[in-house]
Amino acid sequence: MGYDRDTVRKYFRLEEAKPATPTPGSGREVEAERAPEASSLEAKTATLTPGSAGSSEAQAVVASRGIKSVLAVEVCTPRNEKPIAAGREGQITREVDAGPVSSANPVVARGEAMTIAAVDVGPPRHPEPATPTPGASAAADANTTGEGGDGAEQFRQALAAARASVSLCVNWKQEIEAGLDLGLSAKRIHQDLVRDRGFAGSYQSVKRFVRKLEQAAPVPFRRMDFAPGEQMQVDFGTGAWIVETRGKRRRSYVFRAVLSCSRKGYSEATFNQKTETFLRCLENAYRHCGGVPVTTTPDNLKAAVLHPDWYDPELNPKLASFAAHYGTVILPTKPKIARHKGRVERGIDFVKRALKGRSFASLAAANLFLAEWEKNVADTRIHGTTRRHVDQHFLAVEKPALQLLPANIFPSFTEGKRRVHLDGHVEFDKAYYSVPPEYTDRDVWVRGESRLIRIYTLKMEPITVHARAEPGQFRSEAAHIHPLKRRLADRGTVYLLERCQDIGPCAGAWALVMCQHRGIEGVRVLQGLIALGRKTPAEQLERAASKALQRAGWRLGDLKQALAEPANVVQIDFLEAHPLIRDMNAYQIPFPL
Repeated sequence: MGYDRDTVRKYFRLEEAKPATPTPGSGREVEAERAPEASSLEAKTATLTPGSAGSSEAQAVVASRGIKSVLAVEVCTPRNEKPIAAGREGQITREVDAGPVSSANPVVARGEAMTIAAVDVGPPRHPEPATPTPGASAAADANTTGEGGDGAEQFRQALAAARASVSLCVNWKQEIEAGLDLGLSAKRIHQDLVRDRGFAGSYQSVKRFVRKLEQAAPVPFRRMDFAPGEQMQVDFGTGAWIVETRGKRRRSYVFRAVLSCSRKGYSEATFNQKTETFLRCLENAYRHCGGVPVTTTPDNLKAAVLHPDWYDPELNPKLASFAAHYGTVILPTKPKIARHKGRVERGIDFVKRALKGRSFASLAAANLFLAEWEKNVADTRIHGTTRRHVDQHFLAVEKPALQLLPANIFPSFTEGKRRVHLDGHVEFDKAYYSVPPEYTDRDVWVRGESRLIRIYTLKMEPITVHARAEPGQFRSEAAHIHPLKRRLADRGTVYLLERCQDIGPCAGAWALVMCQHRGIEGVRVLQGLIALGRKTPAEQLERAASKALQRAGWRLGDLKQALAEPANVVQIDFLEAHPLIRDMNAYQIPFPL
C-alpha cells in the first residue's frame, strides 16, 4: 500500500465537529483559562510519526477522546517554520509559531511529527468510525507492515516526498516519457502505471509531472536558409524625429529591406505607411539592389494585405499589380509571427541603433544620412552569421541571381472600392463613369490613371475603361444603358424619319415636312407617329397622313382627327388655277393719282 501527497494531507480527516465556545471575560481571565483549555485540547490530540500505526491508531485516539470529527491534520517541521502538508480542505495551513495552544490555535505538537488537532464541532455528516477494541493499534501495525513488509516504508516515502515537495512520479520518469513519445495522454499513462507498476500516486500527480516535462522540453526552431536571389524581407520601424523650421517635431518611419542570403539592405525614411508609399519604397529597394528577388516577404500591414491568412491571404490589388509588373511573388508572414522574417527584424534594430539620438531638419536629410550609413557602415561590415563582407558577398553571389528590372517603373495611380449608383454610374475623383446595368448597386474596384479610368470587379476582372473626365462631368456609354431605358430620341432624328418612312410614303412625307416646320419639337411628334403606327393599320394611317398633308396640318392631333373621319368622306381639293378663274390682277381697281 502506498501514500501520495494528497493521501497524507487527508489521511485523518473524518468529520467536522462543533467548535469550542470561547470563554467570555477580561484579558487576565483568558490567560487564566488558557492553560486548562490547552490541556483539554491536548486530551483530544494525537501525534502520528512516520513510523506509527497509521489510521487505526488515530481512530483509536479520536474514539477514546469522544471526538466526532477531526478538524485538521498538519505535518510539522521544526519550530518557526511552515508546515509541509495540512488536512483542512486539502490546503496548506498557517505557519507554526510558538504561541500558546487554544481553540484558535489547534496545533499542539512541534517538531517533525504529524499532529491531529481535533475539536468537537457538532454532529457528524458521515457515519462515525467504529470504536476500536483493545489491541487495535497493534493489529493496525501488523496490517500496515504486512503488505509485502513495506507499508510503513511507503508511508515514510510519501511523507518525505510531501515534506520535500518532490513528485512521486520522479521514479517513473522514463516510463512517463516513453508514454509521451507514443502519444499517450496523462490519463492513459496513469492507468498503465497503476496497473503494470503498482504506482501509488494520483492522476493529478501524473498530470502535473507531464506538464512540467512539456515545459522543460520546448520544440526547437527550424533555421530557414535561402538561395541567392530567392527572398527579400521588408518591414517598417520607428525612425528619427524630423524637426521643422518652426520647431515642430514629426515622427518618421524607416523602411528596411534585406536580401535573405547576403544581408544586403536598403533603408528609406517616410512619414506614413500608406500603400503608395510602401510601393515606392519597395520599388526603390529593387532598383538599389539592381534586380528583383523571386519572393518578397512583408508582414501583414494594411498597405499590403487586406485580409491576413496564412494559407490564402488577400493582397491589396495595387500590390498584386505591382508584383505582376516586377515579376515577384508576395508571400506575407503568418499573422503575429514576426520570426518568419527574422532577418529584417534584426535589420530594423540595426538601423534604429544608427538613428538613436539623432534628429533631422527634413525627410531628405534623413534619407541622405541613411544612404551614407548604408554605404559606409552596413555594407562594409562582416556579418555575424555569414562571416562574410556584406557588399562583397552581394556582388559576388546574390546580385547575379536577381531577376532583371522591367524597362519602366510601376505607373502611379490611385484606386479604391466604389458602389455603383442607381443611375448606373460610379463616382471617382468627383467625376462619374458608367458601367453595364448588371453592376447597379454593387461594389466595383476603380483605378484612376493619369488619362484613363479602369473599372474592375472585386476579383480584378476588367469591366470597362473610360477617358478621365473633369470633376462634375459624366462619361456614359450607349451600351451601358438598360434595354428598357433606351429612348428612341437617343438614336437621332434620321433614325426616327426612317422608321416613319417604313409606315408608308405618305406618312414619311408628312413626317419630313412636319420636322421642317417644327424643328426640335418635331422629335417627340415623330415618336408619337411611330407609336401610333404600332396601334393603327398602315392603310388607315396612310390615308390620314395624306389628308393631313393636303390640309397642311403639322400637329399630331391633325393626324388623329383625320383617322377619326369616316372612310366614305370625299376630300375635295381646291384648285389654284382654272380657265374659269381669273387672275388676281383682274380684280385690281385703278385709283387716280
